[in-house]
Order: sequence, then structure tokens, then C-alpha cells
Amino acid sequence: MKAAAFDYVKPKALNEALSLLEEAGEDARLIAGGQTLLATLNMRLSEPSVLIDITDIAELKGISVVGNNLRIGALVTHTEIEDSELVAKNAPLLKAAAPHIAHRAIRNLGTWGGSLAYGDPAAEWPACSLTLGATMIIHGPSGERRVSAKDFFIDLYTTSLEPDEILVATEIPLASKQEVFYFHELARRHGDYAVAGLAAVAQKQGDVLTNCAFTFFSVGATPVMATAAQDLVDGKKLNDELIAQAVAAARNEIEVIADITNSAEAKQHLIGVLLERGLKQMAA
Repeated sequence: MKAAAFDYVKPKALNEALSLLEEAGEDARLIAGGQTLLATLNMRLSEPSVLIDITDIAELKGISVVGNNLRIGALVTHTEIEDSELVAKNAPLLKAAAPHIAHRAIRNLGTWGGSLAYGDPAAEWPACSLTLGATMIIHGPSGERRVSAKDFFIDLYTTSLEPDEILVATEIPLASKQEVFYFHELARRHGDYAVAGLAAVAQKQGDVLTNCAFTFFSVGATPVMATAAQDLVDGKKLNDELIAQAVAAARNEIEVIADITNSAEAKQHLIGVLLERGLKQMAA
């Protein structure tokens, strides 16, 4: 099947892109890496009247440290994150997660902002952004607004991004020297969507973890933070008994949704497997 006919424009500046979006309304679609959009166009799941190519907009590019935050532009590719020394130093969870994303060809083209804006609950970046307390920087007709990751992901493939807005960048607090992290996903084959995954960070002093953030993905309609398990672990001496309690708390708290190949029961079990492994690794 071929895509339906559409107009194509390639603005050079953010203001120009926003004007085009406002003019076209909900019939417009943005394209950057195109790893999701091109497939939906060809299957006619998406039939925009105009395609706005934002790949030449400088304001959406680059990785930098701004004050106490790591700023990642929406057009930064998965490979750029994987290879960035700034990311490795200041947000090592992202470097650990990047190799799990699909395959090299997709990582070379797919973008950070595209993944966040699409809001796929099985994707790595939404879960990581929630775990790291990221802030989304969004521009629209009314100017700039900032939305925390916990308020950005609303439902299945649904974010707080309005049709006339563009996600410009994300700011993530710089990792401290005491930060420990864990990222892993369980999939049938490397590069497949995860059956279940966990992105976790904490501050570690001795055998005590504080400021815990444990986010599961590919188990619900959005990334899900295990707040009960976090509260249970936070500030306490980590041992086998506490880990077992945290695992039980996470399994009881998170309402899992089955997918076409994996039951809710299987995913519920894997939540505990991942959290146990993660806590043991962060404590080591």
C-alpha cells in the first residue's frame, strides 16, 4: 500500500514550523526520523494533508549542559545519545538504555523527541525520562511551556502535547556522584519490543538507597512508576527481606495490561524479576 497524497514543506526555523502547524491544524504531521510515521503513512493509518519536515531546525538539535541540567534537543538521534560523553557522564541511565532500542539502522535515524511525542508505552525513552525527572520544553502559538515527564504521558500513545505545539527539547537534572542506576528489558529477541522493562535510579550511601525512582515500561498504557516499592526501599538498609517486600509491593501496586503475545500474569511476574535484579545490582 502507498501513502495518500500530501503536501510537503521543510521549514528552516522553529517559528516557521509553528506557523505552518497553526495554519494546517490537525491535518498536519511533523516528521523527523520518521521511524513510526512512515510506516503509518504507508498503511494509511495516518493521512495528513501536509507533512512538515523539521530536520533542518537548529533549535531542536544538540546535547548540552545548561546550569544543573542536561539538555537534549528533540532531533537528537538515539545513536547520538548512545555515543555522547555528556550523556555518559550526566545521565548514564540513557547510555545504558540506548543499545536496547531496536537496531542500529533505526537508532541512526530515530529521534529522542519523536519517541517521547509518540508516547509508546513499550519504548525506552518515556520510561527513562520519567525516572530521571525530566522536564519537556514545548513551544506553541502562546510561547514556551514546560511539562514534567510525570504529567506529559497521559494514556496509550497520548501525551499532553497539543496539535499546534512542538516538543523542542528535554532538560534532565545532572546525575550526582552517588547516583546508581539499572536498566534492563526482557524481550524475545534483542531489538524486539520488550515484554517488560525497568528503568531505575537512586542515590546510594553504603547499603542504603534514597531518592528512589523505579519505572516499568511495556506493562501498562504508559510508563508506570512503582511508588509503593520506592517508598518501602527509600532510606532503609537494603537486604534480601526488604527486596522481597519491595517486589511484592510492586506486583500488588501495578495494574498490568496483557498484549497480543504475553499475558498479564506473565508481565506481573516479570515486574518482580526485574525489580529484584535491579535492586541487587544497585546495592552491589
